[in-house]
Amino acid sequence: MSNGFDFDRVIERRNTDSLKWHKYEGRDVIPLWVADMDFQAPQAILEALHRRVEHGVFGYAVPPEELTQVLVERMAEKYRWVIKPSWIVWLPGVVSALNVVCRAFGDDGDEVLTFRPIYPPFLSAPPLSRRSVKTIPLGRKGGSYVMDADRFEQEITARSRILLLCNPHNPVGRRFERRELERIAEVCLAHDIILCSDEIHCDLVLDGGPHTPAATLGPEISARTITLMAPSKTFNIPGLSCSFAIIENPDLRRRFNKTHSGIVPWINALGYAACLAAYRDCEPWRQALIDYLRGNEQLAYRFINEEIPGLAMDHVQATYLAWIDTRPLGLANPERFFELGGVGLSDGKDFLAEGFVRLNFGCPRATLLVGLERIKHAVANLRTT
Repeated sequence: MSNGFDFDRVIERRNTDSLKWHKYEGRDVIPLWVADMDFQAPQAILEALHRRVEHGVFGYAVPPEELTQVLVERMAEKYRWVIKPSWIVWLPGVVSALNVVCRAFGDDGDEVLTFRPIYPPFLSAPPLSRRSVKTIPLGRKGGSYVMDADRFEQEITARSRILLLCNPHNPVGRRFERRELERIAEVCLAHDIILCSDEIHCDLVLDGGPHTPAATLGPEISARTITLMAPSKTFNIPGLSCSFAIIENPDLRRRFNKTHSGIVPWINALGYAACLAAYRDCEPWRQALIDYLRGNEQLAYRFINEEIPGLAMDHVQATYLAWIDTRPLGLANPERFFELGGVGLSDGKDFLAEGFVRLNFGCPRATLLVGLERIKHAVANLRTT
């Protein structure tokens, strides 16, 4: 129990249409891969969905006025970010938004830049839009990953149009500091680069520090920024497909809307109902979740670094995703190796980082412990063979 919410409860997800669990159907593999938590959604969301279902009519939906107002108030309260309702563009998911951004700005063959390792849709969206993708490696400083603004600027060419930024960062778990973001913003402004900032994990900060939306750095960068957010990761409702972009600049917003019109589907009524309940009624649940995830992160950090020689992970500042370095073990296929050991992890090569794996610790602690013990056992067996 965490502040009255039972995150220790193990919910059976096998045979429930779960992508996460279906991947290993019929096998003794604990899935700790895709960013989908094993916790039940907050009660307030469940009740809102029940009320909407009981109405019984599921026609095309528009965003409730109350939801828009709640979102405006939320941005002001959490980030001192004063936005207008007209800046909000509703979308079924952040991944579709990444693709819309790549198609909306620039021409065929233009460049989209991003920092690696990175969430795979950042790599697939540009070529799907007939753009090229250029990746800049994250650096290491003080035991954590950092963005190299100088290297970023050096990589910009006359064909560079967009920077896809992930903050908080998936997969490395960084919550970028304001000073880091300001330097990146300076480069974008100097080279006329549109900044698309995926901030879907902004409500999952574990280290107690502030999340800084890129658009709050100043009026100049706000006019060049498209911010992507959603309740999906935080409140474990990704299957309800409700996300949004915040775009101040009317020209950018017009081009974005024109590009997704007729291609990207509307939000469904249940998605809007869940989103409103999440942002209006579920802050106590979110705070309890953060406490629980913080405990899971500390457990994973200690276990990986102290009990499994050959593996290493940084502290996770935000998200519920641990980024684990397996390179000292010399594994040819880390994902397959741990899968054979009974744990399903995400392969770092999909993030452009071979030799790494990503572990989702958004699950009951008992499940996490079993997964960690299996990882330990697999590595121990490797060292004895």
